[in-house]
Amino acid sequence: MNQNEEKFFSIQGMTCAGCVNKIEKALSQNQNIQKASVNFVDRTAQVQTSLSPKEVIGIIEKVGYRAKVISSDSSHAHEQIDTFQPLWIKAVVAFVWGMSLMVWGWFAGMPETLWVGVMTLLIMIYSGRHFYQSAVRSFVKHTANMDTLIAIGTGSAWLYSMGVVLFPEMFPEGGRHQYFEAAVLILAFINFGKFMEEKIRSRAGTVIQKLIGLQPKNVRVLRQGMDVEIPISEVQIGDRIRVRPGEKIAVDGVIQEGAAAIDESMLTGEPLPVEKYKGDRVVSGTVNQSGAFIMEAQKIGEETVLAHIIHTVRKAQNTKPKIGKLADQISSYFVPAVLIVSVISFLIWFNFGPKPNLSYAFVTMVTVLVIACPCALGLATPMSVMMGVGRAANHGILIRNGESLEQSEKITTLVFDKTGTLTQGKPKVQEIVCLAEGFEDEILKYAASLEQNSEHTLAKAILEKAKEKNIKLLEVKNFKALSGLGVQAEIDTKNIVLGNEALMENLKIRLGSVKEKAKQKAMAGFTPVYVAIEQNIVGVLLISDPLKENAAAVIEKLKDLNLKVAMMTGDKSETAHAIAAQLGIDQVFSEVLPEEKESIISHMQENGEVVAMVGDGINDAPALSKAHVGMAMGAGSDIALESGDLVLMGGNLEGVFQAILISQKTVQNIKQNLFGAFMYNVLGIPIAAAGLLNPVVAGAAMALSSLTVVLNSSRLQFLKWEE
Repeated sequence: MNQNEEKFFSIQGMTCAGCVNKIEKALSQNQNIQKASVNFVDRTAQVQTSLSPKEVIGIIEKVGYRAKVISSDSSHAHEQIDTFQPLWIKAVVAFVWGMSLMVWGWFAGMPETLWVGVMTLLIMIYSGRHFYQSAVRSFVKHTANMDTLIAIGTGSAWLYSMGVVLFPEMFPEGGRHQYFEAAVLILAFINFGKFMEEKIRSRAGTVIQKLIGLQPKNVRVLRQGMDVEIPISEVQIGDRIRVRPGEKIAVDGVIQEGAAAIDESMLTGEPLPVEKYKGDRVVSGTVNQSGAFIMEAQKIGEETVLAHIIHTVRKAQNTKPKIGKLADQISSYFVPAVLIVSVISFLIWFNFGPKPNLSYAFVTMVTVLVIACPCALGLATPMSVMMGVGRAANHGILIRNGESLEQSEKITTLVFDKTGTLTQGKPKVQEIVCLAEGFEDEILKYAASLEQNSEHTLAKAILEKAKEKNIKLLEVKNFKALSGLGVQAEIDTKNIVLGNEALMENLKIRLGSVKEKAKQKAMAGFTPVYVAIEQNIVGVLLISDPLKENAAAVIEKLKDLNLKVAMMTGDKSETAHAIAAQLGIDQVFSEVLPEEKESIISHMQENGEVVAMVGDGINDAPALSKAHVGMAMGAGSDIALESGDLVLMGGNLEGVFQAILISQKTVQNIKQNLFGAFMYNVLGIPIAAAGLLNPVVAGAAMALSSLTVVLNSSRLQFLKWEE
């Protein structure tokens, strides 16, 4: 494992946020571990380290927990199911016995017989063994957790009751009460609460299960002209793979033969299939809806787009916003504090309480132990984060970490790059204005020849126009690219310049009558590209890039969220303002060079704005990094997954609005959960210490507190974008 590699581990034995803090502390104290984050909701740890997986597992086991490595194509969901399904049976068994004892006590009085105590102990061992084993492991490691409270509370109730049965003379007459039914009913309610909690929160990780399920287990490769079915793990780069209608694509590659309609909804969130032909890229996890083709494998295993997506979602679900780290810190001191409060309450009631003081003191102590719930605090943040990140991923939005989620909720200004973000990124040469009649094709030939090796979107438009007209390109010498301005080179010994007005002014080239025509077109949203030969202007190419259909509607939605919206572009001021007017954008930065974008973001931040930059993830990398939140736009497999804090995989502008909305709702949800969990404990523990609660009621309340957090978080699954 190299220093920068991140691995995920499934952890068994965690019961509360105190466990999270304990494991994170143990991992972070090792000098060979750069970063460690533990997720209480899905029982996983994300570790960045130079240690081997076996060494990391050893550290986790040393503090009393079990762990194993999770690969990108595996899931530990079945382990969670195996864990929570028996809880239902354990809850029912404990409830039936507890209610039987309670009803018996109402009508005939509790029998002071040994067999009732023995039977209760057997039920407690069956229904509460997991609590007691966890408490013992913690005790051996000189720590305490939620299970410690449950074990001490229910264990004390049984021991007190057995004492009454075996040695009644040692107890005052008013204190000879039995609490067998309380012990098992507490376990019944807690197990039932845990069952519901685990069942609901297991859905938080379903996005990972869905993504893993998108990859087929076997593929058909062509070997010596024959189809051979092999496991996906045996596929090699360069293998030719046959994909039939209805099949999932196993690895990333290029179509070599045939054509198909590919369902890329797992990438983009868009339901309509995309037509693919020879030479087009296809990616793992997408589905061949119709047609058949043969593809060449180019990326396999951990390098596929699907593997990157799974890793990104797992990583995001494991990170914690700053607001959640406070809860973890408090939880690490929570259990010891509750133990102290329970002892103090016992002593106060024993010394100053009414008769029978021993009974009152004991019941109060047990109630304090049982009602305290660090679990709700531990679930409050990660549950919301997992639900929010999962909901976003289902719509083609990858939130890369919890900090991005929290920052997105605070955004005040959104800055859009124009080309490929607000526009379709497919500009076309709409008109060629030239000074000499019939010289249009000649101008196009020179322009296309200069741009034949460029990847710029305007260059592609010029080359596409030349291709339409079957224009043969010329040899170029002494080529020189001028960033943000244009290009310059020699063709047939002539000095040719292609670029914007600023470049022409720098080179002292007079634009003449063509300037007015270009200015008029710029005010209508066209981008003028001038062509000069030997310091003389010969014409201008007028290029337009159509706006995305929903661009104006999305801008309006963002403004409805009280966000400021700005646009930056290299276009002339007239062109930029014309486009901004169509979109309803008030703040425009025009004629911006690539290296100037970062400084514009910095200036906004200095003025107190929380800035999000929306760009293509490649050309805008410095600005995306500088912004508080970088949103990288992409189109399916072309997206740079490592760019930006949020990745909008479909290239759909609606994703910007959705990302901000779900961030706001998720952070609100976290705050609601934390407030509820804090208030429950702040009010519940003093009420219990005051002797105003029954231990059984306290056990039910404790189970309900965690369940409430889980149910509140699950509301994010049903978030409506129009809210």
